[in-house]
Amino acid sequence: MSSIIVFFQNIPYQVIIAFLVIVLGIIIYILFQIFFKKWILKKEGSVKEILVSLKSLKGPFRFIFPPLCVLVIIPFFSIPANIILLLNHLLAIWFIIGIAWLTIRILTILKIIILSRYKLDDKDNLKARQINTQLSVARRVLIVIVFIIAASAILMTFEKVRQVGVSILASAGIAGIIIGMAAQRSLATLIAGIQIAITQPIRIDDVVIVENEWGRIEEITLTYVVMRIWDQRRLIVPVTHFIEHPFENWTRTTAELIGAVYLYADYGIPVDELRYELEKIVNASPLWDKRVANIQVTNATEKALEIRALVSAENSSNAWELRCLVREKLIDFMQRNYPEKLPVIRLERIRENTDIKK
Repeated sequence: MSSIIVFFQNIPYQVIIAFLVIVLGIIIYILFQIFFKKWILKKEGSVKEILVSLKSLKGPFRFIFPPLCVLVIIPFFSIPANIILLLNHLLAIWFIIGIAWLTIRILTILKIIILSRYKLDDKDNLKARQINTQLSVARRVLIVIVFIIAASAILMTFEKVRQVGVSILASAGIAGIIIGMAAQRSLATLIAGIQIAITQPIRIDDVVIVENEWGRIEEITLTYVVMRIWDQRRLIVPVTHFIEHPFENWTRTTAELIGAVYLYADYGIPVDELRYELEKIVNASPLWDKRVANIQVTNATEKALEIRALVSAENSSNAWELRCLVREKLIDFMQRNYPEKLPVIRLERIRENTDIKK
């Protein structure tokens, strides 16, 4: 027992303090983890999802924890001044990287917290799509700004960089002109991305037609837009396309749509019977939103009548399914009840009675 006491008495007090600081930090971290997990288990719903997302802060805190311990320990050691300067420099860079990492994670958590109040799977998700689009672009802009500030702060920790700062600022005008000319297209793309976030001609989950392709907006970045096409392909479109070229947005103000079905029939088709049949079809379908359902003769050619059936639905997917259903059912109705009124091509032979002289 006495030998153990002598052993600890021979250990420098600085080492004991360092050991105690590290042990205390580990104990605090473990207690925090246990408390945090128990707290999450008691929560439900969206609050629990937010708390789970806070676990992403574990990485940055682990990264910042070692330099904090070193800062506490350094004053208890007799370290040469040049070594202390080097340590302070390295710790400053370490802190800058850790704070930047922590800031980016906090931005992500704030986005999750805000979006938890707006669900994209709601029937009327216009507000949710607006908020989602703005937050997605704003988060990317802020991350770029954080990276720039962090890189600048790291560079400013070097004495030589600070000394040449004046000359860099003096040449910034010429450099800015050169870079601006070289990166004109890239800058235009970035400005277009910010413009889309503000004016919102498109939003996340909007239904659009671009380059004759029907799909939904899946992702909006500062430089390009990802569109999920109906057959699960992805169309990558530069953001400038949505500023410089016309396109169709089927959910700009509301998800409700009116779909058209065109049929062609003989002049003798009873249009009122088709109207009655259309009412039966849409009333039996859950896809119809009970706003619009009518039939009109929109054209008459020398061959047939052009009949247009208009039906409405609460979103584009339902409208497409309802159009296909109405087309199929009306054609089936015409085949069963008026097969002779389907479009046909008539050929008439005119016989000329002439006297044949023998």
